[in-house]
Amino acid sequence: MKKYVLILAAVAALYSCNKDKAGDAGLQKKVQTYLDGYNKEYQKLNVLVNETSWKMQIHIVEGDSTNAVANNKAMEAYAKYTGSSDNIKMAKAFLEHQDVLTPLQVKQLKSILYKAANNPETLQKIVSARIKAETKQTENLFGFDFKIDGKSVSANDIDGVLADETNLAKRRKAWESSKEVGKGLKTGLVNLRNLRNQTVQGLGYKDFFEYQVSDYGMTTDEMLVMLKQFNKDLYPLFRELHTYARYEYAKKYGVKDVPDMLPADWLPNRWGQDWSSLVDVKGIDLDAALKPKGAEWIVKQGERFYVSIGFPELPKTFWEKSDLYPAPAGANYKKNNHASAWHMDLDKDVRSLMSVEPNSEWYETSHHELGHIYYYLSYSTPEVPYLMREGANRAYHEALGSLMGMAAMQKPFMENLNLIPKGTPSDEMQTLLKEALNYVVFIPFSTGTMSMFEHDLYAENLPADQFNKRWWELAAQYQGIVPPTVRGEEFCDAATKTHINDDAAQYYDYALSYILLFQIHDHIAKKILHQDPHATNYYGNKEVGKFIQDIMKSGATGDWRKLLREKTGSDLSAKAMLEYFNPLMDYLKNENKGRKYTLPALK
Repeated sequence: MKKYVLILAAVAALYSCNKDKAGDAGLQKKVQTYLDGYNKEYQKLNVLVNETSWKMQIHIVEGDSTNAVANNKAMEAYAKYTGSSDNIKMAKAFLEHQDVLTPLQVKQLKSILYKAANNPETLQKIVSARIKAETKQTENLFGFDFKIDGKSVSANDIDGVLADETNLAKRRKAWESSKEVGKGLKTGLVNLRNLRNQTVQGLGYKDFFEYQVSDYGMTTDEMLVMLKQFNKDLYPLFRELHTYARYEYAKKYGVKDVPDMLPADWLPNRWGQDWSSLVDVKGIDLDAALKPKGAEWIVKQGERFYVSIGFPELPKTFWEKSDLYPAPAGANYKKNNHASAWHMDLDKDVRSLMSVEPNSEWYETSHHELGHIYYYLSYSTPEVPYLMREGANRAYHEALGSLMGMAAMQKPFMENLNLIPKGTPSDEMQTLLKEALNYVVFIPFSTGTMSMFEHDLYAENLPADQFNKRWWELAAQYQGIVPPTVRGEEFCDAATKTHINDDAAQYYDYALSYILLFQIHDHIAKKILHQDPHATNYYGNKEVGKFIQDIMKSGATGDWRKLLREKTGSDLSAKAMLEYFNPLMDYLKNENKGRKYTLPALK
């Protein structure tokens, strides 16, 4: 403490006596010395947190808390340093003179305060309780024993039933099984909501939702307005898709009376965020092509794609330390089945946690996760301080991962890899429809159901006895989805979504990432490849790779809005996404002639 008091006194003395260029240089030097020390310790603590968290995610044994205890200890050390009163005071004092500091120094000091707000030393007991609660919630979520008819099943097994099964009774059992975990997570979610809000209120934020949104340089109201606008922009197309899906699913399941709302257990995704498996594009059977190649080929092929456009090969340690495939049958442990990418040391130790199987879903997911990995590697350079080794904003990371996943699914790309025969005839409108049932259908879930629930949870302190009621109100309002049976408050269906628990109040990142990815893809297709955005082949094009690397390499050192304008020539807008799917409107209106629309038209 004494050291920091002396530094603050020196800063004050320096500025009272040397209000000139020499004084500016002296202050910049002191700030840089402080930042160098902070960055060094910040990296060290990230390694500790990531290593213990990694072990906790890949090896979950019921009743064994060894990994959880180690992770708690690491998180508390991280929280103690990032939230220390000394660091808060130093950053605030230096920022009082930000007009004479470099933009990069100002960025880092503001980042220090942002990170401190989630771990303020003045609320050490609350921070410690929150860390323990988060660890426990993660264990309860991913250590849960899902069962169908008394038999233990994995999350992948449930997803398989929902993807392929046409027997509605079996589908319902699988769907209901997937929601059982929520019962045991509800109390933990209430506790986490309270602790998260209390933590950030210590540095002046109203609630945890406002805190997370502020990372974009936006207010809660600004974010909500933007999310509602994106939802509104895409709503007319979504309304057509919803009508189409109701009738097609009813036909698929042999149901004569088409329901006004889509029953949640009719859908291929546990949360109704992706309906793309409703459409099979004739001439393209990617699952059949991938099955004999095996899971390892999928990940290796992802690497070959990135290398082909100019990225380096993945570090050897990626292959040695990642956990890429499902836990072995009969294993005495469980693992987190949610795909993720990890920047272990904020440098070259990068890893991925997946459960890859040889199918089209994991093929796309692997390309997506490697997008995160290559983003990490691109900004891990001496020019980017550890504090700034993040995406330009959180959505950029998701956008660039999703961009590469989408690129790998386009027909010319797959033909280039001989995953489908060259010149294979296929129905382009069906291809576009399948894509819309993924990307467009996701927007109301992400901008609406998820984001509005979390807003109400944190900003409005949604009462615990209304969690399930509110969740399904939003699902009906935004997605046109209802539960198959009455879901009382003994359930907590929102908490079955991992992000509600461990990536809280950030789900709009994914919505913004989809808007971004179409904007960036549109630029690549039209300005670099000079190809139709619906039929591109990025493979082997170094100019495409350079364009993407130029976005990635600066990390969070600049302004995300300025970066987007510089690279694409426009501000964040749904225009490119709307243009991409515009050909579908006439097709769907024709398909839906004589059908009953149950979602209201826009006024």
